[in-house]
Amino acid sequence: MRQGYQHLKVLRTQVNLYYFWEKRWFFIALAVGAVLLSLPQPEGLSRAGMIMLSMSAVVTILFITQPVPLPAVALLIIIGQVLLVGVDSTQVAKNLMTDSVLFIMGSLMLAVAVVSQKLDKRIAWFIVQFTGTRTFNVCFGISAVCGLLASFIGEHTVAAMMLPVGITLISLTSQNPARIKNLAALILFSIVFGCTTAGIGTPSGGARNAIMIGYWQEFFYNPAVRNTDRYLVDYATWMLYGYPLFLAQLLFVTPILYFTFRPERKDLARAIAKLRMQIQMDGPMTPDNWLTIVLFGLIMLGWITLSQDIGMGTVALIGTTAFLVTGLVRWEDINSGVNWGVVLLYAAAISLGVEMKVTGAAEWVANSVLDIFAPLGLSHGLGLLAGVALLTAGVANTMAPGAAVAVLGPIVLKMAAASGEDPLVVGFITAFASATAYLAVASSPASTIVFSSGYLKIGDFLKVGWRMAITSLTLLLLLSHFLWPHFSDWR
Repeated sequence: MRQGYQHLKVLRTQVNLYYFWEKRWFFIALAVGAVLLSLPQPEGLSRAGMIMLSMSAVVTILFITQPVPLPAVALLIIIGQVLLVGVDSTQVAKNLMTDSVLFIMGSLMLAVAVVSQKLDKRIAWFIVQFTGTRTFNVCFGISAVCGLLASFIGEHTVAAMMLPVGITLISLTSQNPARIKNLAALILFSIVFGCTTAGIGTPSGGARNAIMIGYWQEFFYNPAVRNTDRYLVDYATWMLYGYPLFLAQLLFVTPILYFTFRPERKDLARAIAKLRMQIQMDGPMTPDNWLTIVLFGLIMLGWITLSQDIGMGTVALIGTTAFLVTGLVRWEDINSGVNWGVVLLYAAAISLGVEMKVTGAAEWVANSVLDIFAPLGLSHGLGLLAGVALLTAGVANTMAPGAAVAVLGPIVLKMAAASGEDPLVVGFITAFASATAYLAVASSPASTIVFSSGYLKIGDFLKVGWRMAITSLTLLLLLSHFLWPHFSDWR
């Protein structure tokens, strides 16, 4: 009896140790926050700002290590603002539900509605009708179509839609994946980079874009001050800056992938013939398919023409309601298909950024970073843009791009104001550089989804990711220097 009790006691100890080991980064993050709060208050930083800075450090560690579910981090952000900073809970609630958050929520619901129509094989057939059967051309077509779709409905949705297309082409080419390892990588990375490079094209391409739009409005727009309405960035203005960069990157995706992964098959004629047979068996397009396309086209038109007047979030919700009313999607599908924790996470992250601004923490960090950048020649002009781009890209490769923009946005926008640079340009640099999270599997939704297919290895992302990152950042800085100044004159 005594031995059994001792054994149970040892077992309980082991379980407790395992729990603390599994959650160690959670406790480390809390300890870091406690240490920061106990340090002497830096000159120029308020006590509330010190608390917000400590909270941001804790949140960053939790974003990177993820010892607890990310929605739990969102709840901690909300609780911390009320209990530690003393922000009124009603004010926190107002900061949570902005048009940017409505836009993120509406976009996620629209994505579920589009995916429910199962247009994946028809998209693949549409691609090869234009590209032919040569491997290089098919892969370019995949990246182009992924990009065009992902720029409007988000990379995670398109990656989920197109992954079955890629796997179909691979499996129809050979039943032995080992024989076409490079071809599989070429096709699947065409999906990944088609999606990730396009997420910058429009505000609906990724949560990071909506977050930055929300920051611009919160930080710089004041209806009582002239010329501040330029910070109410609408759908068309974002496309003006983002789409040229997406199209420029698209030209390099297939050549870089083809050079990195020399395919075993130069032509996919046999796979395309089998795909054609499957399409014929599925029958023609249904009225619901056509109605889905028409409705989404109207939603995009609404984003472009009405977002300045009623907000992009309202347009997204109108579109979602239209899908529900017409019966193209059921609420049960939306309720189960939308990751509501993501909505909560970004809402909390935006509220954190707002309080970073209000308490002066963002401005203090911005001035500190500028002091570091100055000796390196990165405190103004193209040097500042390059420093912000590299900083953002580095952070985005350790956490989700949206989280990176949520954390860095308040800081880089204050850096822009302090250095005399245009906050619009610096904000665009930050949002676009966050999309260069190519090096890690978990750094972007498209990478995670495609990696789940089992055809790719972690080393494949490093092998091609650094090439894509250098290309994308170079194109970003070139366009910001030579093309974007003309856009500022037009606005």
